[in-house]
Amino acid sequence: MIIIKTKEEIKIMKEGGKILAEILKKLSSAAKVGITIWSLEELARKITEEAGAEPAFLGYHDYPSALCVSINEEIVHCLPSKRKIAGGDLVSLDFGIRYKGLNVDSAETVLVKPIENNQEPEVKEKLIKVTRESLNKGIKMAKVGNTVGDIGSAIQKYAEKNGFSVIRDLVGHGIGKELHEEPEVPNFGKPGKGPVLKEGMVIAIEPMLSAGSYEVIEDKNTLAWKTKDNSLSAHFEHTVAITKNGSLVLTE
Repeated sequence: MIIIKTKEEIKIMKEGGKILAEILKKLSSAAKVGITIWSLEELARKITEEAGAEPAFLGYHDYPSALCVSINEEIVHCLPSKRKIAGGDLVSLDFGIRYKGLNVDSAETVLVKPIENNQEPEVKEKLIKVTRESLNKGIKMAKVGNTVGDIGSAIQKYAEKNGFSVIRDLVGHGIGKELHEEPEVPNFGKPGKGPVLKEGMVIAIEPMLSAGSYEVIEDKNTLAWKTKDNSLSAHFEHTVAITKNGSLVLTE
């Protein structure tokens, strides 16, 4: 069942989204050569607590960490570890918080500099740019009367036009009192198909693109979903409310 949010709930989610945007900004700035991923986990917990919020992922389906940090061929859900970030890494930061009983979710990918030789910086920069813009394309379609398929189609067309694949086994979702609610929001699809978007719906739109195949495998040790062919990936996400005036990005 798709749960329609009240104006007050959307207002609270907007407040939480602003907090989350600031946290992600700090985490992105901290993702530098030589630091451990675990230090980002510790930072995320610290600044979330200071902001009066709670990590949404911690304990969710027994996930033991607050933050997901996925690097290069890792797409999403990778556990923080003692691994050190290297120059040229594509680092995807996926984080959610619970604020006043409501969840918001967001993600971004950063390219860590300096970039060492022979690391295809042009491909990495293009992948980040296209993934971010594909999110924007999806958000523009998130308006009353459109469908979930309209969002996925816009993302897919832009990604494939620019030479990248859309990950198909991992999708966006509704969000609110629960971290994951109906409907699923795939990053591919056909215009006019799927659930119709109504005023008061809140969804997490999160394109995940690959520089190679869209096929994925799961690493049971790190919990990461990875590209099957080890190609590079990127991930961007915003929590978005459907309003009578169009899409309202809550996590910025």
